[in-house]
Amino acid sequence: MSNIAFPEVICGLISEYSYENKLLQWIDINKLDWSVLSCNPAAIELLIANPKKINWNWLSSNPAAIHLLEAYFSRINWGWLSGNSAAIHLLEANFNKINWGWLSGNSAAIHLLESNFNKIEWYYLSGNPTAMPLLLANSERINWDRLSSNPAAIPLLLANPERINWTFLSENPAAIELLKAHPSRVNIICLCCNIAAMDLIYHHLISSNQDKINYMGLSRNPSIFTNNKKEIYDYLLLV
Repeated sequence: MSNIAFPEVICGLISEYSYENKLLQWIDINKLDWSVLSCNPAAIELLIANPKKINWNWLSSNPAAIHLLEAYFSRINWGWLSGNSAAIHLLEANFNKINWGWLSGNSAAIHLLESNFNKIEWYYLSGNPTAMPLLLANSERINWDRLSSNPAAIPLLLANPERINWTFLSENPAAIELLKAHPSRVNIICLCCNIAAMDLIYHHLISSNQDKINYMGLSRNPSIFTNNKKEIYDYLLLV
């Protein structure tokens, strides 16, 4: 062991830029849907390693794929890109190509939506976690089904439990405690999309209901991957 002591901030920077994502051990890569996987921001290394399996429509919605989309500009699907939170600069530069439905669900597009109020599609906006001020100011336009998937809407949903759509709620990463409290109301297919539900999925499906695993939903879920950031960080602290 050397006598070099890395400051914690340096350890953090090194681990942030040198980690790799790996699939969780119980995920069967052969069952993943590569088209859907193309939208998964945690799958970018796997996609780059398998370029022929990339679906460019789905990839256009992937916030981790901007460098690929800029390099293969002609392959962009502008509808799907309109929902990409990392693509605002491209959308502002190609304003006439924006799909306002997709953009209404884009968490980074609130400034565009506020300045183009008449173009908002309220169904999609109802699922946008940065749109709660707009939604609360226009509560009659809220779509409660879509709102049930909105992680910023939990207080409003708890205040209106009769309006909760449990299928959409099953996708909501802020609703885990509600889902645990009402297991019979959980939609398993949608739960597989929920980035905060991997423990729930593992314990409730892997143990006894493997046939109910929805690999299409899992394919878009970044939490099917784990990374070694902490291991790198801890190692550097000890060097």
